[in-house]
Order: sequence, then structure tokens, then C-alpha cells
Amino acid sequence: MSAGSITKNPIIQKLLSLNLPSGDFAVFGSGPIFAHGLKDSLRDLDLIARGAAWEKAKMLGNVEETKLKFGEVVLFDEEISVFNGWFPAGKWNIDELIDSAEVIEGIRFVRLEEVLKWKRMRNAPKDAEHIRLIEEYFKEKTKI
Repeated sequence: MSAGSITKNPIIQKLLSLNLPSGDFAVFGSGPIFAHGLKDSLRDLDLIARGAAWEKAKMLGNVEETKLKFGEVVLFDEEISVFNGWFPAGKWNIDELIDSAEVIEGIRFVRLEEVLKWKRMRNAPKDAEHIRLIEEYFKEKTKI
């Protein structure tokens, strides 16, 4: 899948329908892997949000406190989760992650370098394939 087609994805369309202020959120989790064309599908999207985007998300759904003591708003039957922090707590500055995010088709995506750090840190069995995909992407990029 090419990066030029991400807005055709139904979950990305739902994200766009929220009309969140673009400077105040970024897609994290496996969303950036999809945006770079490294995987063909999305099950869900995880967003980090601050300021006006977080305020709007709170109006769209119920805020639940995560086990890690920050807020989460779940939308579209768990297809989109909006967080005002990231885990592990204390390791991430969401302002920096949002400010340094790559903009792809008008949507901010946390940089793949940061996604790779997080996936390695978390080291869940389901992350192994994503780690491999990102590492291969960077290897190919350095060959150019």
C-alpha cells in the first residue's frame, strides 16, 4: 500500500471526521507503520493529544483513567483511542512527540524512530513483526 492512499482507509476516515486540531495530536502505536506503507491494514488507531485536541476528544466520548494514570477516550467501538499521555509513563513527552511528528497527508504521525524505541521498550510478542518491519525500512533507507 502506498503512503498516498492512507486517507482511503475507513479508520483514517473516521479520524478525519473528528476534526481534531491537527497541531495538537499525533498518531502513535502501529499507525505510523501503516502510514509509511510498511503494513497494509489497521485494526485501530492510538492518538496522543494535548490542548484543544484533547479538549475536543473529551467532548466526543467518556474519559477513562488508564492503569497508568492518564486519560483515554475510546471512540468508534474501540477503533480509535485518544490518550493525553503515553506509556510507560514518565518516558515520553507528548508535546515533543507531537511537535516532531511527520505530517503525512495532513495527519501527524509520531516518527518511526520513536515508534521503534517504544516497541523495543514494550517488547510484547505482537511487536516483534513491527520491529522487524521498521528495522528493514531503516536499513533500506540507508542504502539509498
